[in-house]
Amino acid sequence: MEFVVIIIISIIAIILLKIGFNVKIKDIKKIKEIGYDKELNKIANKFPNNKKICEDILKQLKNTNVKIEENAESKTSLYIALTNKIIIANINDTFSRIQTIAHECCHSIQNRVTLIFNFVFSNIFILYFLVALGLILLDIGNPFVFIQVFSIMAIIYCAIKCYLETEAMSKAKYVAKEYMQSNASQEDVNLLVEKFDEINKVGIPATNFSIIVGNLVKIIILSIAALI
Repeated sequence: MEFVVIIIISIIAIILLKIGFNVKIKDIKKIKEIGYDKELNKIANKFPNNKKICEDILKQLKNTNVKIEENAESKTSLYIALTNKIIIANINDTFSRIQTIAHECCHSIQNRVTLIFNFVFSNIFILYFLVALGLILLDIGNPFVFIQVFSIMAIIYCAIKCYLETEAMSKAKYVAKEYMQSNASQEDVNLLVEKFDEINKVGIPATNFSIIVGNLVKIIILSIAALI
């Protein structure tokens, strides 16, 4: 019975978070469409290639010891704290590439202890979920305890992850704006920054929502496994 209650509470929490974060599918689709706007891409194409932009922004942030790698096969750009490397995905066809690169550069100057902790804890967290799921399915140990421990770990994970992402996303627009002002006309800069604002208005709450909901879904999965 307790697992049914956990599932119901988790579903209610997801609904309340959707309302609270005001996340709408149509808004996310609209933002994706804006990202590939041809006119905006014409302006963005006036800027150098992605690696050069990344190098220049890192210089701007006085953090030039970061490795930069372009990966055309990757769909997501990211900063890997353990190796101090920025991986730039295939984002050439979107004007938001400048802010995306700035976002990863902002990650590179965040508190290193927090970044390393996030990296290590994230991997432990994922491993714990898989082990807990396996033990529950094999009917080994107390599934309620496994779910409780996972829930506490999820709170820690979400708190750190949301903090890092929100800080980087919030700073990225200003870092990108400063970079663009030395490489483009003020009119072009204002237009791109205006669209960055539009993206961030949806993107920041949607990112936090997805982080939290992703873990609530894992709690539901563990609870369903316990009912089997």
